[in-house]
Amino acid sequence: GAAARPRASHRGRLHLVTWNVGTASPPPDVTSLLQLNSLGPTMDMYVIGLQEVNSRITNFLSDLAFDDPWSIFFMTVLSPLGYIKLSSVRMQGLLLLIFVKHVHLPFIRDIHTHYTRTGLYGYWGNKGGVTIRMSLYGHTVCFINCHLPAHMENTEQRLDDFEKILEMQFEGENIPSTLDHDILFWFGDLNFRIADYGIHFVRESINNKRYNLLWEKDQLNMAKKKEAFLQEFIEGPLQFKPTYKFDLYSDVYDTSEKKRKPAWTDRILWRVKNLCQHASKEGEFSEEEQTISVTLNNYISHMSYGISDHKPVTGTFGLELKPLLTDPLITLNPEGEWSAEHDVLIRYSAVPEFPSSAWDWIGLFKVAFRHVNDYVTYAWVEDDEISSNKDSKQIYMSAAEIPDTGGEFLLCYYSNNLQAIVGISQPFQIQPNRTLIEKDLAQEENSWMQTPDNLESHNEF
Repeated sequence: GAAARPRASHRGRLHLVTWNVGTASPPPDVTSLLQLNSLGPTMDMYVIGLQEVNSRITNFLSDLAFDDPWSIFFMTVLSPLGYIKLSSVRMQGLLLLIFVKHVHLPFIRDIHTHYTRTGLYGYWGNKGGVTIRMSLYGHTVCFINCHLPAHMENTEQRLDDFEKILEMQFEGENIPSTLDHDILFWFGDLNFRIADYGIHFVRESINNKRYNLLWEKDQLNMAKKKEAFLQEFIEGPLQFKPTYKFDLYSDVYDTSEKKRKPAWTDRILWRVKNLCQHASKEGEFSEEEQTISVTLNNYISHMSYGISDHKPVTGTFGLELKPLLTDPLITLNPEGEWSAEHDVLIRYSAVPEFPSSAWDWIGLFKVAFRHVNDYVTYAWVEDDEISSNKDSKQIYMSAAEIPDTGGEFLLCYYSNNLQAIVGISQPFQIQPNRTLIEKDLAQEENSWMQTPDNLESHNEF
């Protein structure tokens, strides 16, 4: 018979940032760092890996309870543009944040985070790696943000630490090991240096933009030729100046007594699993098998940011996936006109294999919500159910919780078993509460008309 028609590929754009921020506060503007005004299509996912986020003990303890200033900063920038913070993981100075466009939420599952300490024999989390993995349209993707040991002579230690980070296991059933993910991104302040050449030759080569003279003495490039486990990692060409070490707020390399030799410490690499396996069977490789491909569109540093002694580096990628998941587990819609004047109804349906739980809930969110806990109100799917048939269920949400001011909102279904949002509605309008608005206006008019007899009594303070 006819061959099965291949499913349409899903193209997405991923923008990855690595930046050693040197304990500084966020800068006033990150438009160019996040390529927010680029003319091309918008990004589908932002992955932001920071190192040396301020982690004095007091900060670190308060940050466990509250988001740190950098997380809040990126949420403030990205949530109005329709991105939600999908996940984050922090270990002392290392922070990894992932933001995605709302439309992808139902197709992202099995999100797990992990961290591995390597500093001071693993007792203190100043060096190491933080990792987030997920299933994206059915493909497994893993992101590792590392801060590896510093100094010229520590190449072996850097490689040992990275191997240790690769060996860590996620908690949970059936989660592949790090290297078994379909795509693995490795980035961070990897701290590899330029060996052999003296500082004058290095600076001279940089001034003349002859970066290629320095490439073969870059310790990571040298290690990739020797170490089998590194050979499968791909990196774009280093066509930007080494990103370390700068005087603050300048484009001038280190003028302190230490006079550090410039180095490409901040890097982004990736590895596609099937490429590694197919490449070994030379000649048999066919395009048909390739269900996933990663294309690097842009690998650059951003010289205008001066808050730390490192410049940020970004990689912009095209991801092409043959989706293994095409239908959301849950489809949900608001029913009828919504306002705070009466209880409102939500209708939803689930695919037959959906593993529902008594702890599942549907949240009402402002359109520019920041993360899953940012709901305005919610309803438990079991407790608040009012009707059910084989195709769909109806649940109600109490009028008391609906915002009187109205506005634009959406609904998300949170699955307790999958620990993720598995359905999201189209944005919709909630009508403002007319009676309340009229009452407010009336009160305002009254307060203008009443003049207190005795003003002194209000001034006791």
